[in-house]
Amino acid sequence: VQLQAFGGGLVQAGGSRRLSCTASGRTSFSTYGMGWFRQAPGKEREFVAAISRSSITYYADSVKGRFTISRDNGKNTVYLEMNSLKPEDTAVYYCAAATSATSFRSDYVYTRRYNYWGQGTQVTVSS
Repeated sequence: VQLQAFGGGLVQAGGSRRLSCTASGRTSFSTYGMGWFRQAPGKEREFVAAISRSSITYYADSVKGRFTISRDNGKNTVYLEMNSLKPEDTAVYYCAAATSATSFRSDYVYTRRYNYWGQGTQVTVSS
């Protein structure tokens, strides 16, 4: 499974941005749990949002109400719609796939839950 993320760039505080992540290769995308993580300079990679195979969504408290994760199984793509962006949202954003047969529990926040990762896309929010 290969994951490729798109949509990063420079945006002003208060603005919006949509990230996309498309899976290719031997994939059963509709059976995967998908997640978005981010990593700012000098910080550890942190959970942002996740969506289960049944489209249940989960969010970090820091983005709840501002970010929306969704998926289009027909396009093998997961999206992250980001609104009301803040300078502290500046980071490299990574998409990830959890391909095991077990459903998400509270473990969706951990990087170890995911076994495929995209290359990352930089989002910079200017104040």
